[in-house]
Amino acid sequence: QLQLEESGGGLVQAGGSLTLACAASGGYTLGSYAVGWFRQAPEKEREGVSCISSEAGSLYYPLSVKGRFTIARDNAKNTVYLQMSSLKLEDTAVYYCATGARCSDYPGFFTTWGQGTQVTVSS
Repeated sequence: QLQLEESGGGLVQAGGSLTLACAASGGYTLGSYAVGWFRQAPEKEREGVSCISSEAGSLYYPLSVKGRFTIARDNAKNTVYLQMSSLKLEDTAVYYCATGARCSDYPGFFTTWGQGTQVTVSS
């Protein structure tokens, strides 16, 4: 069974950077899936913040993070990373990675989810 585990969250000052990692286990190759990063702040809906296709040929970023977030694969480590820079207070949320057949900003298209990692941006 494919399992995902996020890591790298924490407390960072506004303007700072963090890199999140999404590692796969269970004998599955993460490179076979589209991998999305989502976030959910308290009392808000889950929001897609990045996605990379299985061939890494397609990348997706909403306007809210474009130019600040970068998604990348390391197939040798079976891991997908989300580099976040110029962090803002509104980036505070629990960040999740998830796998699906293709990229989408709709969480319902993703079938396997990690447990999430908290990112808190302070002023």
